[in-house]
Amino acid sequence: MTTTLIIDQGTHATRALLFDAAGQVLTTASQPIGLTRHSADRIEQDGEEIRASVTAVLGQILAEIGLLPSITTSSPQNKKPGFSIAQAGVATQRSSVIAWDRQTSRPLSPVLSWQDRRADAWLRQFEDQGAAIKERNGLPLSPHYGASKLRWLLDNVDEVQEAAQNGRLAFGPLASFVLFHLLDGQPLLVDHANAARTQLWQLDSRDWDPWLLDLFGVPIGPLPRCVPIRHHYGRIAGTNIPVTAVNGDQNAAVYALGQPEPGTAIVNLGTGAFVLVPTGDRLLRHDTLLTGLTDSDAHSGDYTLEGTVNGAGAALSWAAEQLGSGPVRDHLDDWLVATPEPPLFINSIGGLGSPFWRPGPDPHWQGAGDAAAKMTAVAESILFLLYANIETMEAARVTVEQFRLSGGLARSDALCQRLANLTGCAVIRPSETEATARGTAWLAAGRPAHWPDPARAASFSPQPDGGLHGGLQERYRRFLEALR
Repeated sequence: MTTTLIIDQGTHATRALLFDAAGQVLTTASQPIGLTRHSADRIEQDGEEIRASVTAVLGQILAEIGLLPSITTSSPQNKKPGFSIAQAGVATQRSSVIAWDRQTSRPLSPVLSWQDRRADAWLRQFEDQGAAIKERNGLPLSPHYGASKLRWLLDNVDEVQEAAQNGRLAFGPLASFVLFHLLDGQPLLVDHANAARTQLWQLDSRDWDPWLLDLFGVPIGPLPRCVPIRHHYGRIAGTNIPVTAVNGDQNAAVYALGQPEPGTAIVNLGTGAFVLVPTGDRLLRHDTLLTGLTDSDAHSGDYTLEGTVNGAGAALSWAAEQLGSGPVRDHLDDWLVATPEPPLFINSIGGLGSPFWRPGPDPHWQGAGDAAAKMTAVAESILFLLYANIETMEAARVTVEQFRLSGGLARSDALCQRLANLTGCAVIRPSETEATARGTAWLAAGRPAHWPDPARAASFSPQPDGGLHGGLQERYRRFLEALR
């Protein structure tokens, strides 16, 4: 049997999945990883823990199917007849960065999470160049992206400075660190999607931009080489398995069901929430939305307009801790069903993403209510921020006719229904809500036309406002006014 191996390195866990030739999951392995919040703006992970987690889940999968490479044992054992892994793909968190020693392979810094905003004050000096930066890179000036984080590492971490002086420094997106430790020969490579989130990469040339590098003071020497999303990256160390696709997690999720239908907005509801609308081979630039690549080879690319909400699952976790309301996943549907008219929650967890791009006021509730009502308000605020992005896209004449949801929060029927009611669009939740791995597998396997769509587990049609969730549109308008 010919299979595709996927490593999905996310914010809270690293997973490995094996897909068969029809695109169905055969087996999975998972290992949780930590996240340290030193403050609201300083959020880190342990690079060595992430490296070890990749090795661990890979070893579990290969051991389960009887293909144990040298990274886990000295020789293959009990290989199943006719069982082979034809290719592999990797997906990682976007906008997270790390520095390491290219000679010893040892991390020289923590991973600065995509949620980290520690360099916000430093970055403000470039506000006058914000339009020029966005024209080149497709992203607004923001400390969530990698440029200011890489500069912070150079300015504040002694080991990074010493390695730079000695020619031993490697740094860049987390994807490049994972590939360096995963592949035979330790190449220094990064895909287009993850390179773009450094804000040092140019949309037109699909490479590091000399003007941006000079502006932010980031040397090109320690950065990985940029290559297409679908590319022969090399072979997994100790195996004969080629890595044929690398992507950012949200970009890969676009392809969970293969090539998306026109007018479909792909929404992932995880720690953050992201809405991507494919624009095909059209590269559309927008003042407040993000332009990015979801797929590329040596000759072509698939583009999207993207909106981002920093506080999705992160906002619910913050609120649950403040209110002592218990596990969000266990109670979210109950809260939503029991609270048709909650107060407002001004959701600035992690700062306001698109289309606002500012820190925002401190997160707070407007109006009274018990813990269930306040948690419902937080859930609604996520939908309100998503809808603000959708309205911005529609104003730019990008059609959105339906939503396709993935991610942990998408398991909530009540949240899906409320999104349909708010937007007036159908909401589709496929049976596989973890879309990143399947989208990466589809790309790594060469975009096979024969992979069937998974069964649609649920479809939610809009209900008239004034019914179960009466006043939803009115609360949305009050929410926007509060942000303004």
